[in-house]
Amino acid sequence: MEQKAIDRTIDRTSAELAGWPNPLARLRAALEKNEFTLYCQPVMALAAQSGGAARYPMAEVLVRMREEERALLPPGEFLPVFEHYAMMPQLDRWVLRHTVQQLVRGSRIPRFTINVSGQTLGDAEFPGFAAAELRTARLAMDAVLFEIDESDVLARLEAAAGFASAVKAYGGGVLIDGFCRRAVSFAPFKALRPDLVKVDGSVIRNLLTSEAAQTKLKAVLRVAGTLGIGVVAECVEQQDQLTRLKALDVAYAQGFGVFQPQPIERVVA
Repeated sequence: MEQKAIDRTIDRTSAELAGWPNPLARLRAALEKNEFTLYCQPVMALAAQSGGAARYPMAEVLVRMREEERALLPPGEFLPVFEHYAMMPQLDRWVLRHTVQQLVRGSRIPRFTINVSGQTLGDAEFPGFAAAELRTARLAMDAVLFEIDESDVLARLEAAAGFASAVKAYGGGVLIDGFCRRAVSFAPFKALRPDLVKVDGSVIRNLLTSEAAQTKLKAVLRVAGTLGIGVVAECVEQQDQLTRLKALDVAYAQGFGVFQPQPIERVVA
């Protein structure tokens, strides 16, 4: 999840972050004028033997902001400004709506995961909005899964559990991202009962050299397997990592060594 890379302790003003004279007006205009572009990064099924949806059953949706003079802004430059003005729910709605539109136009990847912010977890109307968008588009209700960062789950456990319950009530799916970034705690599993969990890159990058990383991953696999939760290894960069993940029966892998992020239209065609 790219959003987790944003330093949440930034104490500079939003104007300093973005360099805009009126950041709030800029954000509102960007939403009204659709000044964003969707990218995505496919997730590979490690047991798949063929191409297409069997090989890449899902993809994570990523968002970029268009600036006339600076081309595409990375998320670290504009998401903190959205957070500062408590406008992340509006951006998350934009991403969901346009992801649904892409699915309607056609996609060889049948399922997308969308990151939702901690602010959106507290938006009681968001799950209903998501259900209505999917229903109107006549898509499967689990065609979109929502990624919730582990740090947001731990910081807002009650809100995250309520969000997950509401999404599951209409048939949607939930994924916990960045798992094991800190000490291993399975409280998020019990509270959210996610469909999938992404093991943090700090574990995967050290998998070949660290016994502690291997122990963490094996513990996640054991508990997730008991609860019927699928496991995704994120930040996979090397073939040797993929080989080890397959040997451990990890179901899915994501990272630059699997598939680099690209504009969504280029990936799904």
